[in-house]
Amino acid sequence: MNQILTFITDNMIKVARLNLASTLKRFSILIIVAITISLGLNAQNSLLPPFPEIPAKQPLDSVEMGDWQTLPEMILDIPITEGPFEPTWESIEKNYPSEPAWLREAKFGIWVHFGPQSAGESGDWYARNLYKSDHWAYKNHLKRYGHPSEVGYKEVLRDWNPVKLDPAALTKIYEDAGARFLMIQGVHHDNYDLWNSQYHPWNSVNIGPKRDLLGEWAKACRANGMHYGVTFHHEYTWWWWQTAFGSDSEGDMKGIPYDGNLTLADGKGKWWEGYDPRLLYGVDLREYKGVTKAANSGWSPPPAGIFSNHLEYARWYTTQWALRMMDVVEHYDPDFIYTDGTVQGPFTGNGTGTGIKANAMPLVMADYYNRTLKNRGEVNTFSIVKFRHKTNGTVNTEEFGVPANINTNQPWIAEAPVGDWFYAPNFYYDSGMMIRYVIEAIARDGNAAISIAILPDGSIDEGSLKMLKEVGVWMRRNGEAVYGSRAWTIPGEGEIVEGKLKMLPGGKLERRHADFKFDPQDFRFTIGKNGALYAFCMTIPAPGTQVKIKSLGTDANNLEKSVKTVKLLGYNGEIEWNQEADGLVITCPEEMPFATSIVFKID
Repeated sequence: MNQILTFITDNMIKVARLNLASTLKRFSILIIVAITISLGLNAQNSLLPPFPEIPAKQPLDSVEMGDWQTLPEMILDIPITEGPFEPTWESIEKNYPSEPAWLREAKFGIWVHFGPQSAGESGDWYARNLYKSDHWAYKNHLKRYGHPSEVGYKEVLRDWNPVKLDPAALTKIYEDAGARFLMIQGVHHDNYDLWNSQYHPWNSVNIGPKRDLLGEWAKACRANGMHYGVTFHHEYTWWWWQTAFGSDSEGDMKGIPYDGNLTLADGKGKWWEGYDPRLLYGVDLREYKGVTKAANSGWSPPPAGIFSNHLEYARWYTTQWALRMMDVVEHYDPDFIYTDGTVQGPFTGNGTGTGIKANAMPLVMADYYNRTLKNRGEVNTFSIVKFRHKTNGTVNTEEFGVPANINTNQPWIAEAPVGDWFYAPNFYYDSGMMIRYVIEAIARDGNAAISIAILPDGSIDEGSLKMLKEVGVWMRRNGEAVYGSRAWTIPGEGEIVEGKLKMLPGGKLERRHADFKFDPQDFRFTIGKNGALYAFCMTIPAPGTQVKIKSLGTDANNLEKSVKTVKLLGYNGEIEWNQEADGLVITCPEEMPFATSIVFKID
């Protein structure tokens, strides 16, 4: 209604300057337009019920979680776009066509894991950790902002303004580095929407930069022909934010509640007047056994179960969760959507989906695919549901690591950050670890998305720029072995460590990955879309030396035909080679002006 009154007031000033007849005519039109806006807003808001009454708090750790295995799944009452997809996993599996061809072609992407949590310069999960008095994020917050009972995360949102963020320029940088898709954060666990959110007031248009950041990224991607998806992490929010309801356990501020305990009424006369803190931090759920302990752990969710005293809140929460994703699908038309988690999906009653069981995920996916079909004429989009078992219509991820073996069970994307998911000082930048991470993934039939930390002001530092430029040089030289490729018979060969092929370690990409040593005997393989076999040597052999690829010897029986040609990508001359019983022996050129990895094309 405030939007309507503002619209009328602003325009009455204009029409009052006209003559009376013209004024009356224009004012009539104005009223019609206002009514139209009102009907649209009311129709939209009617999908989200009012925030429910929250029951009185019970003592900490006094309530048993409800039995998640026996509770029937909550069915959400949200209309979806018409089409063949219904809000069930069975319907999605039946109607989804196949893996989009563009994902197979793309292979390498950049993870745009950026939001206001970067402002703390404390790495991942800053918003949650600033409420832990023994955590370095808490100490950083005290220095930068103040005590979280007085200046909490909501003030971080207010002050965050990434003035140097230029999605158009960054998209071009990522494209030059060889990326063919972007994974763009829509909302993290902090529950702050990075778009002009229609169902959530705590967003980047209302608070902070006053910019539709997702809209800017989407525009930049379309201008550069870059595929992009939007990631949603807010299914964690209601248990993730429980630290904000605590207080210091010692010191001068002992027992003074953090700002998660504030109410809408407390905002009167303050900068956040009209913004309900419950819509950002959720509600206090620490009465359930295990919630407080989990909140103070490194990352663990509460025990499996149902927040049985808060079923009406759970319905509201899951409804808003779904509507926010559907809002992005409708207005930004992403090529894929992404949900976080460690179980079979959001709101499963266990693991990261603890608290309630609801059909929110298949409902969102059905709406997404029906809308894609309506707008594009085909379903060439997909949904990432992390850790879900093979399900037609979903894509999986491998966070931090890469599987030891080839995985053609379902499409998947290996994902890892350089340093951490959000910025902190002293990250180690090395193009070699990025390139080898991509190689390890594609050799096992996967894709790779790597996060490059963006600074709080929206820029990327010189170390990141240099690293990305070097990755781009390598990709342009060896791209035919990467884009559109698929796994060969085996992922690779080389040194065996404890019975397994030596490979790049898992975890965040940092100094130990840059220093990890491969030898000229370490190879990875792909089949290019042209049908050629590609062998990636995981290091640069000395000029003029010989390397032997044992898997390509005649006795290995891995090839249907004898080798006819061998070429070194990026080298214009002929190279000497010989296929012997125990391997394909290749003599490297006398000059090897390459970095990280060389690639042989074998026909």
